[in-house]
Amino acid sequence: MEQSNSQIIRPSNDKLVGRVATEIALLQNASAAVDAAAAEVLGLNATDLRCMGRLYAVGRSSAGELAAASGLSRGAMTAALDRLERAGCVRRVRGESDRRRVMVEVTPRALELTEAIWGPIGREGTAQLARMTDTELTFLLDFLRRGRELQEKHARRIAALAESGRPRA
Repeated sequence: MEQSNSQIIRPSNDKLVGRVATEIALLQNASAAVDAAAAEVLGLNATDLRCMGRLYAVGRSSAGELAAASGLSRGAMTAALDRLERAGCVRRVRGESDRRRVMVEVTPRALELTEAIWGPIGREGTAQLARMTDTELTFLLDFLRRGRELQEKHARRIAALAESGRPRA
């Protein structure tokens, strides 16, 4: 007698799901520890480091673009840029065609420090990825994209809690 697929009982993967979830949490903690150590070396706070990450990833940006990407008000962005400039990490550059427009770019010194801090991590990580098959990379890419989207969704949800005037701990 043949069973239909809906009647087949599959062994539970709860333990494996738990192990994966634990590794994700540990990876997030390890990433936070790297960022905290990097911020210390660079003399920056977490917000400033986030701004630097955005500039490093996309290049020269306006203060408004940086504020929007970092979730900062214009005033908070100005304060962050002042700190980043004092630390020697960014410089403000006037636009060539419109001198009123100010762009922000990473300094050569900051690029050197960024390479010293994150370069080895990037090279080792890329070497690990290069050993994976296309199928594994496609799965990983999808997993990471969905994980990022989940985090972004819940960041918005949590920010809405703060905006709603809920008491803070």
